[in-house]
Amino acid sequence: MIEMKNVQKTYPNGVSAVKGLNVKIQSGEFVYVVGPSGAGKSTFIKMMYREEKPTSGTITINGRDIANIKDRKVPLLRRDIGVIFQDFKLLNNLTVFENIAFALEVTEEKPQAIKKKVMEVLELVGLKHKVRMFPNELSGGEQQRVAIARSIVRSPKLVIADEPTGNLDPDTSWEIMKIFEEINSLGTTVIMATHNKDIVNTLQHRVIAIEGGLIVRDEQKGEYGYEL
Repeated sequence: MIEMKNVQKTYPNGVSAVKGLNVKIQSGEFVYVVGPSGAGKSTFIKMMYREEKPTSGTITINGRDIANIKDRKVPLLRRDIGVIFQDFKLLNNLTVFENIAFALEVTEEKPQAIKKKVMEVLELVGLKHKVRMFPNELSGGEQQRVAIARSIVRSPKLVIADEPTGNLDPDTSWEIMKIFEEINSLGTTVIMATHNKDIVNTLQHRVIAIEGGLIVRDEQKGEYGYEL
């Protein structure tokens, strides 16, 4: 599903964030991306949805070289990718329903279809009863559930999560991980950058470790491997 060949990223300030990455990720995999702060994890993640563009090399998703597509085609690319952030990025002036529906309205879905899809994903994340509430009326965990619902409402084949439990307490983090496990069990590829050692070691999946911009470890059913 995803292939990187000789991918390098050097920022304008001269910092070399990733240095010749080569990796393949198959459809339906669940992959943790781990490593020390500043190792290049976020750059690795961001290049997959073209938040960052590689300096050289190729990134192919479903046979399409996304490193070289025109900027105006990036929004179309992102329709097939769900992205979840540590800080939720919800629109505070919109209700839970409206935040999720917004992702469908930009693709001009019919109102009836939008309502059906929004309620289905709210059922999956356990928030149907909060449909009319605003983000500031929700807990952090509930806000992250809304963010997850928004990211999967278009049924993407790929979900990318950058530290999705970073701002959550341990109990809430486990609840969020159950949702990611469910999403993955339905066939969606999940790629998650995380510093959560307990989650990685307990819910074992493939682990890609990045240090100094290089992949130093790539293991099926791997462990976190770093002391916190």
